[in-house]
Amino acid sequence: MLHVGVWVGLLASVLPWWLDTPAGSLETTADVLTAAGRITGLVAGYLLLVQVLMMSRLGVLERWIGGERLSRVHRDLGATLLVAVLAHLSLILVGYADLENKSVLTEAGVLLRDYEDMLSAFVAAGIMALLGFTGVRAVRRALPYELWYHLHLISYAALLLGFGHQFSNGAQLFEPGPVRTGWIAMYLLVVAALVWGRVIAPLRFNLRHRLRVADVVAESPDTISIYLTGRRLEQLEMLGGQFFRWRFLTRGCWWQSHPFSLSAAANGRWLRLTVKVVGSHTADLRDLDPGTRVWAEGPSGTFTAAHRTRERALLIAGGSGITPLRAMLEELPPGAALIYRARTPADVLLHRELDWLADARQTQIWYVIGSRHDPGPRQIMSPDGLRRLVPDVARRDVYLCGPAGLVEESVRVLRQAGVPRRQIHLATFEL
Repeated sequence: MLHVGVWVGLLASVLPWWLDTPAGSLETTADVLTAAGRITGLVAGYLLLVQVLMMSRLGVLERWIGGERLSRVHRDLGATLLVAVLAHLSLILVGYADLENKSVLTEAGVLLRDYEDMLSAFVAAGIMALLGFTGVRAVRRALPYELWYHLHLISYAALLLGFGHQFSNGAQLFEPGPVRTGWIAMYLLVVAALVWGRVIAPLRFNLRHRLRVADVVAESPDTISIYLTGRRLEQLEMLGGQFFRWRFLTRGCWWQSHPFSLSAAANGRWLRLTVKVVGSHTADLRDLDPGTRVWAEGPSGTFTAAHRTRERALLIAGGSGITPLRAMLEELPPGAALIYRARTPADVLLHRELDWLADARQTQIWYVIGSRHDPGPRQIMSPDGLRRLVPDVARRDVYLCGPAGLVEESVRVLRQAGVPRRQIHLATFEL
């Protein structure tokens, strides 16, 4: 449904050019290049609006589509948007230069000097190119999360900087009429969604619940649990497996917002998130003082027991990926199964709680210890190994959370074991 909606909107965004272009009007190379530039410009403008809308954290979108799926579609569309922006810029430059018998560099100078709002449009294109580069998986993994996150926020500037030239120079949007009015309405709706999802809704949530740090408990040498208290927690609508974006309002931490899932189901008294220390920010969380104010945005995500399609479930966790699954176990029907992958016994988190839940919720738990290259884990994490452990695996929903390599390999094995893709649920927090 989401993909269909995106494609329908894309076709509608290009339709004005089609209706305004008489048959036989594309006679020269310059005409063809300019027309292609206008089409890619409309496509780029539309995709930018879609991307910002998916980043707005609008509650209705996250409940209807799911933060995980929004994140995947947002990532997939990013490359298409970058290609459309660069194609639009290149085709317009070359087409105009050919039409006026000038060099590309000379024509670029003319556009910047004589065309209204064109300088801001070039800046917007540069921002999109920068975001496209930082979106490359290898680059993304090399960047600290804080840097990547704040660079990503400048995409809002691209929306504002690219707005003007569309309506002052765009052939389909320059003239007053229903097309121009429709595009302006889309911009206003996206900005309204952004303000609501990023500002108003979080403000209401935090004024209502006023969260504070109650305690910080070491779970292992590199993992901590942070307990939070607040007002009206019994009225908090959240499910195990969902996540919040947390901002701890203390020196060194207040300017960063990070996504962490809850590691215990709602109980009306306290909230708990369990965090693996992997960088400077998470290391600072060890020293949080009781009473520290917390700004939270959420809950987000459809990685919950409520979105299962089958009665029984299999949960596969790797390392700290156990945290949302541990909360989810409290809400799944009895008879669930859990496979917990860890390199060493010391890497197993919340061991006692999991064993208690195994008895209380009639859950089968297998702790699979060792490297993925070790014979034991390799045998278990294979199609035949999964079918031996969980004979009805193909008739269960499967929830996966852990390092990217574990998730990707597990999806491949599950598909080979006969699990339909619609029954495989993944957790991701990057949006």
